[in-house]
Amino acid sequence: MSLILPKRTLSRRRLLQVSGLSGLGFLLGGCGTNLFSDNLRQISEPLNQSLEALLLSQKPVPEFPVSAIEPDKLLINTFDFTPQIDPAQFRLKIDGEVSNAMQLSMADIQKLPLTSMVIRHVCVEGWAAIAQWGGVRLRDLVALVQPKSNVRYVYFKSADGYYESWDIASAVHPQTLMAYQKNGQPLSVDNGAPMRLASPIKLGYKQSKWVTQITFVSNLLPRKGYWEDQGYEWFAGL
Repeated sequence: MSLILPKRTLSRRRLLQVSGLSGLGFLLGGCGTNLFSDNLRQISEPLNQSLEALLLSQKPVPEFPVSAIEPDKLLINTFDFTPQIDPAQFRLKIDGEVSNAMQLSMADIQKLPLTSMVIRHVCVEGWAAIAQWGGVRLRDLVALVQPKSNVRYVYFKSADGYYESWDIASAVHPQTLMAYQKNGQPLSVDNGAPMRLASPIKLGYKQSKWVTQITFVSNLLPRKGYWEDQGYEWFAGL
């Protein structure tokens, strides 16, 4: 599958700005990745000013060394069932109030810059675990789809019917990943393969597994999140 983007050329100055914001600096080093070398130049409009200011203002949460990983402490919680998804057929749909809606295969996603981080996963049940996650920063996907200036929320839909909403600031935080690795290995099905959310700024139940769709909206919808809509203030989950 090829990405279809507008045909207007992105200036070198704008490319440098996007590279600095979203970790895409490798593009200027001639790494030969077709996904971006052929298509990122064609993004038609710059990020809106409010979103660009938000990207520049965010601070990372302190991370841990690899030696601090606690491989046996990350528990598995599933709200309903464990879906079986064929990675070869998987498509991540990104839509809503954006300029460039798209669907990405795992091959497309794995051509994007890989970010790895070792963070503490905190579950509202009262336990925590330090784990390493690897994947693509959600802000890198934001740079491709170009949300409209009035976007304030992001919805995540999962293959098992689970859904969650995040504020846009949390979604574009530099440590919010769409992860496909855990502890240096491919993500397991129980942990959310092919893709899941991982971030140190949200509790576990907000970090949806088996994400198949990301939707950008300007207003919070009647459905805010699965457990929130059930009347639970707090609910545990991975």
